[in-house]
Amino acid sequence: MYEQMKVLVTGATGFIGFELSRRLAERGFSPRLMVRRPERGLLLRNLEAELVYGDLNSPRSLERAVEGMDTVIHLGARATFEESRLLRPTIVEGSVALMEAAAAAGVSNFVYASSLFVYPGSPDPIDASTPTNPQLDYGRAKVEAEERLGEIAQRSGMRLAVIRLPHVYGARDLFFSRISRGPTLIPGRGRNLFAHLHVHDAARVLIGVAESDLEGAWAVADRRATTWPEFLEIVSEYSPRFRYVPLPAGLARAGTTALRPFQRISGKPTITTPGSVVGWNLNLSVRPGLLWEELEMEPVYPTVDEGIPAVLDDCVAFRWLHPLDDRSS
Repeated sequence: MYEQMKVLVTGATGFIGFELSRRLAERGFSPRLMVRRPERGLLLRNLEAELVYGDLNSPRSLERAVEGMDTVIHLGARATFEESRLLRPTIVEGSVALMEAAAAAGVSNFVYASSLFVYPGSPDPIDASTPTNPQLDYGRAKVEAEERLGEIAQRSGMRLAVIRLPHVYGARDLFFSRISRGPTLIPGRGRNLFAHLHVHDAARVLIGVAESDLEGAWAVADRRATTWPEFLEIVSEYSPRFRYVPLPAGLARAGTTALRPFQRISGKPTITTPGSVVGWNLNLSVRPGLLWEELEMEPVYPTVDEGIPAVLDDCVAFRWLHPLDDRSS
């Protein structure tokens, strides 16, 4: 049954979406991949997949995208830590429009990629009983989207699975795509524990959930959270040219606040925001095995000790332009 599922992926040219699309194509699903910026669709040209134009702010385009599908894996949205007015049009309203179109088209399964930033941060690992209480607008938008998608699922009978992803890393993410550009500024001392997941395993989880009967909201990560200095030191061990400079969190927040008027003028998405500083310094770890046990799966990269060198291997093979660095119109 599941090998024949007809699946639409949104956000297919993004960091996680590209890996997910590649894995689906390799497994013979011939997925339908929704692309908003046609020039980035060239990244997908070698995949056995169907490319369609779609925009989360265009309900008519979403109706076309979901037609004939039985499963949607939804990653598309503005993935930054900016203020609510910039995030809600895609994260909330766009997600609602997509799921309404999916319900009308008879789609039976909807997998929504959410974030650990729906949680407030705690020294205790996140588990199934941890309540949401986001500390930044990105997390608040995700919680609102989750709630409104849940209402549509209840009304329509569609199965909804919400996957709250941690820091997902890989050769195509923003950090590794900039690793050779000089010293990286870090907003805080990073003594907090943070959960991680290699992008290969993130894609495996999303596909596994799409093929399962799971529903509800689930947090997921690899088997060991680390502090940010621990993560960065492993990168340094394998790549001695890499340098990072920690800034006091207060100074970083003041600097990013001062930049906001100029960023509003440009209108371009950015991660250099006060919300990024807040998020970087939260304690967000996940109980080991959460969701993996339900899927009867194991991560290929159980910790960053195995994952980071694998990422650097991938960096050798190609050059990648992250969506936030791609200024083509």
